[in-house]
Amino acid sequence: MLIDYRFKTLNPIRSNVNWVLRPLEYIMMAPRNMFEASSEYFTTRGTLDKENQDMKVRQAELSLLANQSEYLLVENQNLRQLMDLQKQVSFKTLPVEILFNPPNPISQRIVINRGSNDGLKLGNPIANDAGILGQVVRIYDNSAEVSLLEDRDFAVPVQVARNGLRAAVFGAGRGNPLELRYLPVASDLEVGDVLITSGIDGVYPPGFAVAVISRIERSADQNSSNVFCVPVAPVNRYRQALALLYDPQWDAKASKTIPNTGTPAANAPGRRQTRARGMQ
Repeated sequence: MLIDYRFKTLNPIRSNVNWVLRPLEYIMMAPRNMFEASSEYFTTRGTLDKENQDMKVRQAELSLLANQSEYLLVENQNLRQLMDLQKQVSFKTLPVEILFNPPNPISQRIVINRGSNDGLKLGNPIANDAGILGQVVRIYDNSAEVSLLEDRDFAVPVQVARNGLRAAVFGAGRGNPLELRYLPVASDLEVGDVLITSGIDGVYPPGFAVAVISRIERSADQNSSNVFCVPVAPVNRYRQALALLYDPQWDAKASKTIPNTGTPAANAPGRRQTRARGMQ
């Protein structure tokens, strides 16, 4: 041992023995290496599966946040438009929020979150920045039912913004166009005419957009016209609206105030708006 330590005489022998025993060492260590490799493989696969699942959950959360952000952006824009409408009218308004649609497939009604305790009265019109949505037909302490324009036989006195012709718009049921009834065949009506509230009923303030004429069917034999319209205000788009607390006895100035509807037909070039100056 001293000679080997001093002169390294056994190094060749040690090298040859190591060369002979190395394959045997690899064979003996093979089961351990296979176990470690398989354990690492399954551990890595499980980690990747978990990370993949976490990424899918995160992606779903980000998608939900993006949808909520877009919804809040649209809602914020609608609220700003309603605030602008409040500044334009000279009578009192009450912000309302649509809670739900009653489960009635026949009637076209909504329930709002305001009632008699908030100063709301039976018959008050409901509108947004585009125009009239409907009218309060049933009222409770903290809520109310609103009949929409499309509700069957719901009527609104209107006049044509282009020439001042007065008529009445009637609802024809869910999914059906509004109708102008009891008009002679020679009535001065055109497709694209904007219909605004006339105010002669003392319920609706004058000048609010209601509908746009979409189709006219004239019958010379019966001396009558079938006039179909589409509502201006989007009924199923926003959840916020305004209740118009209009009283013609106290709101004399309201007859001169007509809010901006923003509808293309109302602002189309070449149309005379002699009775709707405030819509511009």
